[in-house]
Amino acid sequence: MAQIKQTIQIGQIQLNFLLDGDDTGNSLVMFEFVIPEGAKVPVPHYHKEVDEVIYGLAGITSTTVDGKTIEIGAGDRMFIPKGAVHHHDNRHKETAKSLIILTPATIGPAYFKELSELIQPGLPPDPVKAKEIMLRHGLVPAQP
Repeated sequence: MAQIKQTIQIGQIQLNFLLDGDDTGNSLVMFEFVIPEGAKVPVPHYHKEVDEVIYGLAGITSTTVDGKTIEIGAGDRMFIPKGAVHHHDNRHKETAKSLIILTPATIGPAYFKELSELIQPGLPPDPVKAKEIMLRHGLVPAQP
């Protein structure tokens, strides 16, 4: 069983970090991504410099990449290259759990911690502050 290094809660979403840049010489970040049914998820965005891999562990994660939604179940995987607009959601009844790998490790626990401090239960996040945090960490919100 993997040892969780750090857990960060963002609203209803939980991230269980297994490896971060300190462990990998800034090569990659790896975490379990847990999305309960109906959870609010981050806005569609792309990464300036980071590639992402998602591997399904349990339930079904609905991952949309460049407008196409793919259902990621246990054992399914997807590569999301830097520059591809994407977001993850749970459109199903069962909690979705995936393994996420980001490389290089420029989007790590510091980004998610800042976002968790901005998002308060029952209140919409300040979109200007959310965008500022995203941009500072190399994520770019997609234009509506």
